[in-house]
Amino acid sequence: MGKKSYGWLLLVLLTLLLGACSEEGNSEASSSDDVVDIVWYPSESGSDMKSSRDDIGEVIADATGREVKHHLTTDYAISIETMVNNNAELAFMGAQGYIEAKERNDAIQPLVVSTGESGTLDDAVYHSWLAVNVDDVNNYKENGEFSLDTIADKKMSFVSNSSTSGFKVPASDLIAHFSDKSLTEEDLMEGGPLFSQVLFGNSHQGSAVNLLKGSADVAAFCDTCVENYVELVEGEANRPGSIYRVKDNAAEPFSLVKGKEFVLISVTPVLNAPFVGNIDLLGEEGFKKLQDYLSSDEVANNEKIFVPEGSDQSALFFKSGEERLAPVDDEWFNPIRELSK
Repeated sequence: MGKKSYGWLLLVLLTLLLGACSEEGNSEASSSDDVVDIVWYPSESGSDMKSSRDDIGEVIADATGREVKHHLTTDYAISIETMVNNNAELAFMGAQGYIEAKERNDAIQPLVVSTGESGTLDDAVYHSWLAVNVDDVNNYKENGEFSLDTIADKKMSFVSNSSTSGFKVPASDLIAHFSDKSLTEEDLMEGGPLFSQVLFGNSHQGSAVNLLKGSADVAAFCDTCVENYVELVEGEANRPGSIYRVKDNAAEPFSLVKGKEFVLISVTPVLNAPFVGNIDLLGEEGFKKLQDYLSSDEVANNEKIFVPEGSDQSALFFKSGEERLAPVDDEWFNPIRELSK
């Protein structure tokens, strides 16, 4: 056999070898396609929410036919970066976090949000609270009424600067109220311009505990994020002046402040948090199939997903009326975008 024949044979062998390597690489890529990664914010990453995460994971697995892996986080920024960098297909995040992620990666799109009792998006809201310790309540009144003027120079706890109800909404309210000070969001992130000190709890639970253990005088956090840990003891839910008490069986981190009470001094409605998906990773067909399944009657009637009101079980969603998951588009979040203008 001549040198040309050996060269031809070597070329064939090399081609076959490269082809085999390429097939192996594609095999590894396709195996990763068998997994759907979902990222959870710190407020939903606690051990008490595990059963709720697992139940939602089962629904996603049924809809996609793929294994679901949960990514738990201790920081809002980690959740957002994971989605922005195409390292997860899904996330449950607040409106502000979604907006920040969408600005940096257009493939991230909203799937569904939980509705209100009406079963529609008309009342798909939760509530941003400003709260103080019950023993200090009179320090936050002027002429018998609660006044935001009284929180100046106090120690303030927010959740994260990427939190909708734990920073974005209350910051907007405070900037509007103290308009004579020409404050910015950056001013509210540090002591001096308005507060004597600013803390970040990194979760709604953490912000509430900052208040209840005395590290902060005032704290911002949301109703749905702490409803598994506290109970209403006086007044009407989500009304200034209402008093809440930490349950005796509250899980961490509220186990450190059992029995402590706080009072609401300000309450602001906020658009419900969405499940979002990366359409490049899911594919348009996969995205639509998942959206349809999540918004189906089957999921709405699943008591593991929408736990009946009054249940002792910790859950992400509770049902007191016609609550369900409903498709939503990007424009629905424009009211939150407007807060930054």
